[in-house]
Amino acid sequence: MTEIERALAEKLLALADDELILAHRNSEWTGHAPILEEDIALANIAQDELGHAMLYYELHCALAGGTPDRLAFFREAADFRNVQLVELPKGDWAFTMLRQYLFDAYELALLAQLTHSAHRPLAEVAAKVRNEELYHYKHTGAWVRRLGLGTEESHCRMQTALNELWPYTAQLFTPGADEEVLVKAGITPPPAEVREAWAAKVLPWLEAANLSIPLAPTVTLRRAEHTPHLTRLLAEMQSVARSDPAAEW
Repeated sequence: MTEIERALAEKLLALADDELILAHRNSEWTGHAPILEEDIALANIAQDELGHAMLYYELHCALAGGTPDRLAFFREAADFRNVQLVELPKGDWAFTMLRQYLFDAYELALLAQLTHSAHRPLAEVAAKVRNEELYHYKHTGAWVRRLGLGTEESHCRMQTALNELWPYTAQLFTPGADEEVLVKAGITPPPAEVREAWAAKVLPWLEAANLSIPLAPTVTLRRAEHTPHLTRLLAEMQSVARSDPAAEW
């Protein structure tokens, strides 16, 4: 592979891992959401994220070989490139809705520019994914506003979730080791521009929900750094596939 292809393969892996791990976390609410309608809605969001992961894995495999199933079920935690934001335990409903909202806003900011990527397959996938992410963003944003402006308890839960999640958002915009190569080639946008667009969406919405924005994080994490939560998540998610690696499903 060329230098650009290697950098792109790594970027695609990170995008796919984010979607896969978040999908798994959201799936943990199946049968446990506060109302039946939301049980169905979040299950659909999780399914969408899983589908998006598949699209990115397929683009990665076209460059680096392998299969999406091998990438999802037969790698160790240290080999995953997802951000820590998506691997944290699901928490309460406020935590899940806010995490999804923060991630959805990031995706929309990123996808708006990836639709113009010089790598045509990525631009096409970005256009497809963006249409579904618009629904996710509106749905979870409504919950953030509803809980932030609701009862004293719902506001407290949402503020607590924001205080816990906010430091992890910085990792979304941490450049990869070869990110500059992709930016110069017009394949991906500068992370700083994505962060600026994200903040323009998120900050006014959170403030309108009567939430106080925490101080900016002082430590920036690399995507190779994970919490112990990811190891436990993968042990559960990969258990069936690893019980019989040669099985065909």
